[in-house]
Amino acid sequence: MAQIVKRAFKFRFYPTPEQADELARTFGCVRLVYNKALQERTRAYRSEGRKVSYVESSAALTEWKRTEELDFLAEVSSVPLQQALRHLQTAFANFFAQRAGYPAFKSRKKSRLSAEYTRSAFRYHDGRLTLAKMDAPLNIVWSRPLPEGADPSTVTVSKDAAGRWSVSILCEDTVRPLDPTSDMVGVDAGITALVTLSRPIPGVTDDDGKVTNPRHERADRRRLARAQRIPARKEKGSANRDRARVKVARVHARITDRRRDVLHKLTTAIVRENQVVVIEDLTVRNLVKNHSLARAISDASWRQMRTMLEYKAQWYGRELLVVDRWFPSSKLCSACGTLQRFMPLNVRDWVCACGVVHDRDVNAAKNILAAGLAER
Repeated sequence: MAQIVKRAFKFRFYPTPEQADELARTFGCVRLVYNKALQERTRAYRSEGRKVSYVESSAALTEWKRTEELDFLAEVSSVPLQQALRHLQTAFANFFAQRAGYPAFKSRKKSRLSAEYTRSAFRYHDGRLTLAKMDAPLNIVWSRPLPEGADPSTVTVSKDAAGRWSVSILCEDTVRPLDPTSDMVGVDAGITALVTLSRPIPGVTDDDGKVTNPRHERADRRRLARAQRIPARKEKGSANRDRARVKVARVHARITDRRRDVLHKLTTAIVRENQVVVIEDLTVRNLVKNHSLARAISDASWRQMRTMLEYKAQWYGRELLVVDRWFPSSKLCSACGTLQRFMPLNVRDWVCACGVVHDRDVNAAKNILAAGLAER
C-alpha cells in the first residue's frame, strides 16, 4: 500500500548578485538571533535558575528589532529568524531529554550558512521559486522533477564552505512499496570491505558478497594535504587565505559527495533485493576513539549507511533488524555454532573444529542474519 511521506529534494542554484547579498544578510541575521537567544537563555538559567521559552525568545526578538543597535534585523524576512528560535528550542528540548549536548554558539566561519523559509515566506508556481524580499525567482538547476502537484511546506537555502548554493524543498511524496521477496541478508560493516553480505548480489558485490571500500578520503589524501598547506602560507585575514580555504573545502566536498553517492547506490540495492535486512548496532562514537582506526571508520561512514537503510526500508516495505553490538558474530561458527575464545583482528580466515573454513567477514554476516531472525 502506498504511503505519503515528507521528503526533501535538494538542488543547486545560482543566485544573482542581489539575491546573494540578500541571502548573506539573512544568514548573518539568523546566526545573530540564534546566538543572542542562546546567550539570554544561558544567562537566565545561570543567574535566575529559570528556563526561557520560545514565546519569550520570540517576544525578545520583536524588542531587538526596535532598538537602534539591531534595527537591521527588520530588513530581512522575519520567518528565517523565527525558525532559528524554533531550532534553538528543539536543541534545548534534546539537551534536557539527554539526547544531545548543550547547544553551541554558531561560528561565523565554521557553522553552516542556512536559512529556513516556511509557506508564508516563499512562492512556488510552475517550477519557479521566489523567496521573501526577492523580486525574481531563484535560478535552480532542476536535476530531477518534484512530485506531481508538489506543494512545498518548507524551503531551506544554504551555502557550503566550498561556495556552492543549495535549496532543499520539503514536500509530500507518494512512495510505493516494492514487490515482496523471500530473500534475506545479513550485513557486516567493515574497513577492508565496506560491507560483506551473507549472500552476494549480482552487480553489487563480488562472488563472496563483499563490496570493496572505495576509501574516498584516502584516495584524495594527498590532494587534501596539498590544499591544506596553502592557507598556512597566506597572511591571516587576507583574501588569498580565504580563497585557499575555499579550495580545501572543495576537496572535502568532493570526498563527501562521492561517499554519499556510493552509499545511496549500495543501500538502495540492498533494500531492493531483500525483504529482511539485518545489521549490527555499531557504536561509531566509541569506535572512533581508537586513533588507529578512527580515520578509516569515519571514511566508511557506517552511521550514514545505517540511516539510509532505516528510512529506505520504511519507505519500501522492507524489514530492518538490528543485532546487539556485543553479539560475537566473528567468533561464532555459522555452521556448527562453536564459539572461538580468541579472534584477533588480523585473523581474516580460520578453520573451525568441525572442519569448515571461514572467511571472517562472510561468517560474521551469516551469523548476523541468523541472530536477527532468531530475535524477530
